[in-house]
This record gives sequence, structure tokens and C-alpha cells, in this order.
Amino acid sequence: MKIIVPMAGMGKRLRPHTLTTPKPLLPIAGKPIVQRLVEDIVSISDQKVEEIAYVVGRFGEAAEKHLITVAESLGAKGTIHYQDEALGTAHAILCAASALNGPVTVAFADTLFKADFKLDTTKDGVLWVQKIDDPRQFGVVIVNEENTITEFKEKPQEFVSDLAMIGIYYFKDGNALKNELQFLIDNNITNGGEYQLPDALRNMVKKGARFAPGKVSDWMDCGNKEAMIDTNTKVLGYISNTLVIPSSASLINATIVPPCFIGENTVIQNAVIGPYVSLGNNARVENAVVSHSILQNESKVTNAVVTNSMIGIGSQVSSAAQVLSISDYSNIK
Repeated sequence: MKIIVPMAGMGKRLRPHTLTTPKPLLPIAGKPIVQRLVEDIVSISDQKVEEIAYVVGRFGEAAEKHLITVAESLGAKGTIHYQDEALGTAHAILCAASALNGPVTVAFADTLFKADFKLDTTKDGVLWVQKIDDPRQFGVVIVNEENTITEFKEKPQEFVSDLAMIGIYYFKDGNALKNELQFLIDNNITNGGEYQLPDALRNMVKKGARFAPGKVSDWMDCGNKEAMIDTNTKVLGYISNTLVIPSSASLINATIVPPCFIGENTVIQNAVIGPYVSLGNNARVENAVVSHSILQNESKVTNAVVTNSMIGIGSQVSSAAQVLSISDYSNIK
């Protein structure tokens, strides 16, 4: 099986954090979102993953090397494919056309999930969905009495279904998907000015493809700052029994309230960390209390009480109680 990860979006809802770091590379519990995503898929898949194809913008050589390393650490080949223009989800997947053969999982890198990943081999694919209270802002699927997907609706303003697509898809035949994606491009079939995956799926169903809805036990969004903090909290909860304080960390009169993630070469002095805090490498927390927050590499918090916050790379916070969302290399006093 191959995994295709479209991740070239600009992440506007997460600004200012995505002004210098692509959203899929922002950390959740100490690892980039995309790394957690592919690790989760590989760990629960009953098929061997041969290739992980990342569809990126121009992220730079260091980021691309990291993505390749993640794939190789999972026993797969890593490949990089570019989407230089935002032309929609269908276009993004087709940018990795060379990987669209045989069994394929497509996973958009703006969400994490806990799901039953057993693949129904009697169907042509599986589309993982989550029941939601208000489906008007989501693409949803309609299923029949045999639990087979019959239709796709984008942001229906009148209720037709509460099964929202979460951005994880499995296709038994990647080449069949590739042909439908190419058909959209060749015939300029767009929705909102972009080539959209649901249009290709709709064509496949009309031609007889049978897709099953997959079950999700938890859907963790990474779309904005509040969602990132919530997802960081949930993931730390899931891995709470794996907390390891690295030997390179310096703890002086420090209290750590788990679950937390503590990076390499961190300094925690006269401080309380946690619960639900992720500290990046070389972060420093002195004379402070930090909870429910993400502090990225080389950030520093002193003489402050910080909660429900994201603090960017190399940023410094030294002030009273705060709820913050600050970009890299900022200074708050």
C-alpha cells in the first residue's frame, strides 16, 4: 500500500504560526502533525506501506529531508511531489500521480484520528467519517441500508446526512482514482474554481464503485490555534504512559504535572509544567507556571503564568498571566 499526504496548503487559519512553518510541520506532543499522521496509519494498517508520497509547497530542503526520514523510519520509501498552485484537493492528489497505483490511502495533513482501520476488501474503498451535530460546514456522505455510500454533498444547508468526511480515504485501485482525477482536469470540472475530490468520488460511484464509511472514535482537528491546543491535549492523553524526561533536560526545583512532552535540552527552573504541555527542544521555563500549551523549540517563558497558548520558535514571554498565540521569534514583556 502507498500513502499520499496532500499538505501544500497555506494554513491561513493558523497564522501567525504558519508564516514561517508549514502547518503540517507544527508540533503536536513533540512531533510534527504529518509525522503523527503517517505513524498512526502505518501502526494500525494491516497492509505493508511501501511508499509515503508527500504533496508539498516549496517547504525547503531541510523540511523535505525530514519527511523522507520519517517515511524511511517506517520502512517505506519517501517521495516529494509539488503542488505550486492551490487548485483543489483533486489536483493535489494527482500531483502524486506516480504513486496512484495499487492500494492507496489518501490522508490530508490537517487532522489526526483514532479509527478502526480494518479494510473491507469486498468494497472498492473506505471513506472515514465522523458524526457531527452541524454538518453545514463539511462535506458529508449519504449511505444506503447496506451501509454503502451513494452520494456526496458539500456543505449542505439543508440536512441530508450528519456523516462528515474527515480527510482519510482508502482506495483498492489507485489507478481508477487517478483516471477520475485526470478526467476532472481534462474537462475542467471545478467546484468553487478548484478541482475537488468529491466530484471524482461521485463519478466513481456512478460507474459502480462501492465505498464503505469507516468508523472513527476520535477526530482531532489541527485547523486553528484552539484546535491545536485541544488536539495536543488529547494526544498527550493517549500517550500519557510514555512520558520520558530526557537526560539532557535540566530540572531545578521543577514540578511536572503529567501528561506532558519534554524535549531535549530543556531547562525548567522554579516552575510548574502541566498538565497537557509540550515543550520543544531547548525551551526554557523559569519562575513560571505553564499549562495546556505548546512551546516550540528555543522558546522561553519567565516570570509568567501561561495557559491555552501556542508560543513559536525562539519566542520569549516575560509578563503576567497570559493566553497567547505568538509567532516565531516574538518578544512579549
